[in-house]
Amino acid sequence: MTSLFTPPAPGRTPDPNLAHRRAQVTVTLTRDDGAPLAGRDVTARQTSQSFGFGCIGFELLDHITGESQDPDYDAGLAEHWLGVFNRATLPFYWGMFEPERGRPRTERLLAGARWFVERGIEVKGHPLVWHTVTAPWLLDLEVDEIERVQRDRIRRDVSEFAGLIDTWDAINEVVIMPVFTAEDNGITRLAHERGRIEMMRLAFDEARAANPDATLLLNDFDMSTAYECLIEGALEAGIRIDRLGLQSHMHQGAWGEDRTLEVLDRFSRFGIPIHFTENTILSGDLMPSHIRDLNDWQVDHWPTSEEGEARQAEELEQHYRTLYSHPSVESITYWGLPDRGMWLGAPGGLLRPDGSPKPAYHRLKRLVTEDWRTPEATLRTDDDGRLQFEGFLGRHELTVGGATALLDVDAPGEVTAEVVVG
Repeated sequence: MTSLFTPPAPGRTPDPNLAHRRAQVTVTLTRDDGAPLAGRDVTARQTSQSFGFGCIGFELLDHITGESQDPDYDAGLAEHWLGVFNRATLPFYWGMFEPERGRPRTERLLAGARWFVERGIEVKGHPLVWHTVTAPWLLDLEVDEIERVQRDRIRRDVSEFAGLIDTWDAINEVVIMPVFTAEDNGITRLAHERGRIEMMRLAFDEARAANPDATLLLNDFDMSTAYECLIEGALEAGIRIDRLGLQSHMHQGAWGEDRTLEVLDRFSRFGIPIHFTENTILSGDLMPSHIRDLNDWQVDHWPTSEEGEARQAEELEQHYRTLYSHPSVESITYWGLPDRGMWLGAPGGLLRPDGSPKPAYHRLKRLVTEDWRTPEATLRTDDDGRLQFEGFLGRHELTVGGATALLDVDAPGEVTAEVVVG
């Protein structure tokens, strides 16, 4: 066995040795006629990772569709994006996607989804049901009609994007949905009438009917027991939740390892894989701790700083290492690459307003492309055409002479495979 790592440790608790992210692979290489490729040098290189390292793709849409007002900046943004991430989240906020009833902006997001998929990036749609940034024209409808058009909207969009987008935040922030008071909206009216459980049933049932193969998330920012109770209620009602989405917009300070593990301990008990769907860590002044709703903190200028960038880099690396070490977590999405256009104007991006990378960007890139990727190596097959190596889960490219074959390593532990190199 060619060992590139420290020995794995068993268990379901956080594992610094990352045994749950790696496999010990024995692969036999043969020619088309079945004869083993004995005594041959083979270059093994990982080309993709099973774990989801995500970021929103909102800021790239103008670049993708040729509508950029700053082509050089946007081209640089795309280059930095593709240099780290393998999962993209695209915006399906109903009020932006279909501001005028019956005229959804489907083509723009289809173009965005195709661009990412063509580059090997898996895409998620966010969200199908939410009470914020929702269609204003819903306010003109009665509750029964709101429900009907919400159901139609889910089926339409999930069907039209199937094959490009097969992962969705089915419903977002249900804990607060029926009691949301910041603004009147049709979805809160519907949730108040139907209740949280039936809103979840609506979202998951309609999305699954439109695409039975879709991966559907329940997503929320509320990490209290209220969210746990909501999950319990949904499961008891027979609603199938494929993934749990947990948000962590850390505008008031990074969670740190202890709080992150405490949250993971509580939510991993459901046995549902966890996606940390919305992560933000600031590189400037923190929001005051007395602010309860992050949207209530509005400032004219919120700059990044040298001291803040150093802090952000340390906190981001600790956060990602903590999440990656936990076997319940299968994806992490950072909520915005550049400071320009960041939610609330916060300095939470990994790039400065001029597009230059902050230290946190370099830290994350090193983790994703070096620390958590199988190092490229040249190995030699034995007399039976076998070679062994230990690597991270994902797709690997095996090159012998001028021929190349692909090997998908999908499960941790010991993996045995046979690969034909034509």
